[in-house]
Amino acid sequence: MEIIKSTPPARLRIKIDLLSPFEGHNTVEFTLEAQGDCTLVSHAMFGPSPYISKLMRLFFSMDKMIGEKF
Repeated sequence: MEIIKSTPPARLRIKIDLLSPFEGHNTVEFTLEAQGDCTLVSHAMFGPSPYISKLMRLFFSMDKMIGEKF
C-alpha cells in the first residue's frame, strides 16, 4: 500500500496491491466531506478488471470479500 495523492482535508488516494482472494493492482480513494459537526467518508476502489473478476461479481459480493479489510 502506498499513498499516491493527498489533498487535505478532502481526499486520500492509495495504490494497493492485493494477493488474496485474487491478485489485483488498484487505486483506493477516500473522500471526506464535512456535514455540520460530522464528516461523511466515502470509499471507492478502481482499476483494471480482468474477465474472471467481472464473472465473479455476478456471483459474489466484492464488498464482503474485500470491504472488511478496510
